[in-house]
Amino acid sequence: MSFNLGVIGCGKMAYALLKGIHGSSEYRPDFIYVCDPDQDRVDLFSNDYKAVAMPAGDLVGKSQIVILAVKPGQVQEVLNNTAVFWNDQKLLISVAAGIKTVDLEKNLNNQPTRIVRVMPNTPSLVGEGMSAICAGSRTTDDDLNFVRALLNGSGKSIIIDEKYMDAVTAVSGSGPAYVFLLVEALMEAAVNAGLNSNIARQLVLQTFKGSITMLEDSGEHPAILKAQVCSPGGTTIAGVRQLEAGGVRSAIFNAVEAASIRSKELGEKKD
Repeated sequence: MSFNLGVIGCGKMAYALLKGIHGSSEYRPDFIYVCDPDQDRVDLFSNDYKAVAMPAGDLVGKSQIVILAVKPGQVQEVLNNTAVFWNDQKLLISVAAGIKTVDLEKNLNNQPTRIVRVMPNTPSLVGEGMSAICAGSRTTDDDLNFVRALLNGSGKSIIIDEKYMDAVTAVSGSGPAYVFLLVEALMEAAVNAGLNSNIARQLVLQTFKGSITMLEDSGEHPAILKAQVCSPGGTTIAGVRQLEAGGVRSAIFNAVEAASIRSKELGEKKD
């Protein structure tokens, strides 16, 4: 398939997705166009992906596929200003958190553009991302399959109903930050227990990595694997008891709920 790819907004997420796309053997764009007010970011994309910088309107006009990766508060302005360049031959892939496909369509003055909304996450930078994909009103199954194939180089993806997107944003979109916080806490606890920081890092990273591999390979519920480590009257159950007493489980519930609510707020905010 021959196509030109445009990227509006050259932040970290756009870079991560483009890294996966650039490394994909299935779909490679003929040309990559970018638009961003930060010249340093534009230079980075130009150097790494041979991207050509141009104004947003020109970019949309020259591209068959456009990734919209600006901040949620900038979406309306960008789409309103480029609305005349969109048509039914173009596919818009939006990664703007909280912005619904129906609002994207309205911001395009109801141009017959096909729209796919994507919530990726930062592990896409290392090819281990998790992206959730949902369709706009004019999107075809072929569009969804194309976007999934396009994102394969960044990790894994699933197709969901848009009503679940705020929850997805709170879980996999924000999830890496939760994991990094837990890793940081366990590393600091290891240092507090007398280990040096280098040993603490090695122990914690491999423990997380190995535990996830066990979950994936075994197919077991995490509660089963947790129970297998918690010997009666042993050290692990003593530690788990303190985690539960400290409200770790409740804090995670609250974090996901707060992030989901914030995602909804971003979608409702008009200014």
